[in-house]
Amino acid sequence: MYAIFVLIVVSLVVAVGFLLAFLWAVRDNQYEDDYTPSVRILFDDNKQETSSDN
Repeated sequence: MYAIFVLIVVSLVVAVGFLLAFLWAVRDNQYEDDYTPSVRILFDDNKQETSSDN
């Protein structure tokens, strides 16, 4: 019976930790730009790699 109480307390601590991490991410505007990452692959990069052909 003691093990069940320990597991419940540990699971609540983990759940609160994930909730705090989620709220921190939302507060820091991590989820504001949901359009750019999906279309970023469609645009070409203007970087040119320099290679030396000998």
